[in-house]
Amino acid sequence: MSTASNDPHAQRLENLEVKLSYAEDALDKLDAVVARQQTQIDALIAQVLTLKKRVPESGDTTGEFRSLRDDLPPHY
Repeated sequence: MSTASNDPHAQRLENLEVKLSYAEDALDKLDAVVARQQTQIDALIAQVLTLKKRVPESGDTTGEFRSLRDDLPPHY
């Protein structure tokens, strides 16, 4: 009977176990990234909603850009 180090099946099993551990580590890291990104998305959504509440409601629904210079009095 051959030893475990010479057994091709044992070596193959060990290689698969190593690959699995790397894959599990990568999955854990990706999971952490996705969770962090979801937290950031939720915070950004809350900020957008807060900003929408701050913007005064105007009758202008076109969404066109208005320059602040348009609001200056004529003597400037």
